[in-house]
Amino acid sequence: MTYPYASMQGPPFLWGQTKNNPEKVHEWIRPLQGGQGAPGDADAVIYGLPLSSSSISPSAASAFPEACRRAWKGFSTYNIDEDVDLSSLSVYDLGDTIQHVTDIGQCHSHIATACSDIRKQHPQSVMMGIGGDHSVTAKTILGLKEADPNVKIGLLQLDTHFDLRNPAELGPANGTPVRQLIEQELVEGKHVYNIGLHGFFNSRALKEFADAHQVKYITLNKARKMGVGKMVEHALWELAQEVDHIYFTCDMDVLDMAYAPGVPATTPGGMRTDELFEAALVCGQHEKVKAMDIVCLDPEKDVAGMTVKAGTHVMLSFLTGVAMRK
Repeated sequence: MTYPYASMQGPPFLWGQTKNNPEKVHEWIRPLQGGQGAPGDADAVIYGLPLSSSSISPSAASAFPEACRRAWKGFSTYNIDEDVDLSSLSVYDLGDTIQHVTDIGQCHSHIATACSDIRKQHPQSVMMGIGGDHSVTAKTILGLKEADPNVKIGLLQLDTHFDLRNPAELGPANGTPVRQLIEQELVEGKHVYNIGLHGFFNSRALKEFADAHQVKYITLNKARKMGVGKMVEHALWELAQEVDHIYFTCDMDVLDMAYAPGVPATTPGGMRTDELFEAALVCGQHEKVKAMDIVCLDPEKDVAGMTVKAGTHVMLSFLTGVAMRK
């Protein structure tokens, strides 16, 4: 393939406004130049995972990678809350994984191949996947394991759902990625931390599967008693004692529907945006968090760009944490 990364293609558009002293995010994140890949020492690399035909709920989450890129123009590189300017980081947009119109298995194969290639070319860079539905997480981690079979990976999951549904019944759908990871022995159940479960949106059978496989899960009510950010910090600390790398997956349905109308499985009683942004910041700060994704955000269901802006803010909050590592 002629593109610098296997099973990928360039971004759907380029802003063409890269500046040496950027003030806006779209002026700062670098496109690839001259058919060359990003420098191997980039602080972070971003790639789109535009797949949603594997979603249980009707979804156009495949449109979020492009919507996220378009939203960059509305954000400054400067985070006044933390007094951090993101322009200190080198961040590159690698494009999108190649998608097949109808063959979900081929799409998933492309994701695994692309993520393996990205990790090999950028072993020190933080990888950031913009989804897509939650099925992409299982294939991204598969790619990371293919790139380095000996690395032990833990999962920090912000979600309203367990995502432990049976792939034998549903196929590799967005309700199954964590179960896929456990059953394929890519991640041990005891190395999965799910924070954000609430309400009436999981069955007892899924809870019993989680218990049987030692999945750690913290309901949103319990997390709030400690503070969501503190609970995430504690979960990361515990994971770091057991694993080499931590993967952070942010399912946007963890947000209350009042904050996230553009989510296919939106529910009442979820997180507030400030809680989610703090959680993303904490994840970004942790040295063992080597990759992350943002999934299940449907721009076509959105209202006034509320959810797209929230998802983009998650990305930038995480990068703020990465900048604070230095």
